[in-house]
Amino acid sequence: MAPDSTNSLLLRGARIIGHDRVIEQGAVLIEAGHIVRVFDSETPQLPAADAVVDLDGLTLFPGFIDLHIHGAAGVDTMAANADDLGRVGMFLASKGVTAWLPTLVPSTIEQYEQAIHAIEKAVAQTSVCADSGARDHRLKSVPPARVLGVHYEGPFVNSEQCGALHREHFRPYQNAADLDALPTIKHESAIHMMTLAPEIEGGVALIHELHRRGWIISIGHTRATVDVLDEALRAGAHHMTHFMNAMAPLHHRAPGPVGWGLIHDQVTCDVIADGIHVDPSILKLILRSKTADRVSLISDAIAPTGLGDGEYHIWDEKIVVKDGRTQNARGSIAGSVITMLDAVRMMLSLGIFESDVARMASLNPARLLGIDVDCGSIEEGKRADLVALDEARNLRLTIVGGHVAFQ
Repeated sequence: MAPDSTNSLLLRGARIIGHDRVIEQGAVLIEAGHIVRVFDSETPQLPAADAVVDLDGLTLFPGFIDLHIHGAAGVDTMAANADDLGRVGMFLASKGVTAWLPTLVPSTIEQYEQAIHAIEKAVAQTSVCADSGARDHRLKSVPPARVLGVHYEGPFVNSEQCGALHREHFRPYQNAADLDALPTIKHESAIHMMTLAPEIEGGVALIHELHRRGWIISIGHTRATVDVLDEALRAGAHHMTHFMNAMAPLHHRAPGPVGWGLIHDQVTCDVIADGIHVDPSILKLILRSKTADRVSLISDAIAPTGLGDGEYHIWDEKIVVKDGRTQNARGSIAGSVITMLDAVRMMLSLGIFESDVARMASLNPARLLGIDVDCGSIEEGKRADLVALDEARNLRLTIVGGHVAFQ
C-alpha cells in the first residue's frame, strides 16, 4: 500500500463506478489529494506514480457522505468532545464514509453549545488534514472521515411527530432571535443544516430566515398540509428528512407530506435504508416515484452503532438494541445502528444499479450540501475520496483526500 510520503498514487485494475458510466477495467491517478486522471481499458499505457496499488477487480465507488448521523462506536454527538468525534470519523472511514454531518437532537442551549464547540474543533482539524493533503499529500496519521458541519434535527418540529426526540425541548419560532440563540460553527467551510416542521408557529418565517442565512433546510417531524408545504417550498425548503418516518402517513384523502413529497420533482429526500424504518418494497416505491436523482441515503445512526445488541443510556433514557433494531422506553424506533455501507448493501440487494446507488450515497448528498464541485463522484479535479468493495460487498479500502484511511 502507498506510504504516507508519496506524492502520487495510481489505483489500477478497478471497476470504476463513474458519474455517467461504469468502467469495467480502469485506473485512477491521484496527486495532491485529488483525482487528476481516470483511465479506461483503452488507455495504451498508464503513467508512472510514486506508488501503485493493484485493486484486482475491486469495485471503486465515490466515498459515502452521511447527512444524518447522531453517533457511532459508543460516541453520542450531543456529549462528544473533538477527540470523540475523531474516533467516530475513524470508525466511519472503516465503513466507507469519507465525510459526515454530526446531527444534534433537541436539547438545552448549554448542551448545544458544548456539542457545537466540539464539532467546530473537529471541522477545523479535518479541514487542516484536507488542506495539508492538497499541498503535499503527506499526513502524520491516518485521516478520519471529514466533519462537514452540523445538522440540527429540530428543535423547531411538531410534537405530534416527535419520534424519538424529546418534546420538552421543542420550540416555536417567533423572530430571528430564536435562531440567533442556536450556536453555530465559525469555521468558514462549515455547513449548517436544519430539519424543521413548517406548520409550527412561525415555521415558514423560519424557513425564509434560514434560506437568507444560507442554511440547508429540510422538512421533517411534520404533519404539514399540502398548502403549508407549498409555502415552505416557495420559501426555500426543497428536501425532506428520513422520508416517511416521523411524518403524517399517506392517506388517499389527505396526501400530507408523503404524498406531497412523492409528486414534487423539485423536492429531494433522504431515506434510512435498513429494512426496518422503511420496508424494502417501499424503498422501491420511493425510487420509482422520486428516481435515484432525488434520493439520498442516510444512516440516522446512534452511539451504539458498531457495538452490537444491548442496553444503552442515550439522550437521558434507556435505548435497547435487539437484532439490529433500536427502541426507547416509549416503544419508538430511536434511530438506527446501520452505517452507510449497510444502506448501500441494502440498495444493491434490491437490484438497484451500482451507478444509482453511488449517486444516492455520494453525489446527491454532496449536491444537497452544495459541495458537489469538490466531491461526490469519481471525476478529474475532485477530491480523492474513494471506497473499494469486493464482489461480496465487503469494504476493502477507503481513501480520504488521497490518503489510505482504511485497508
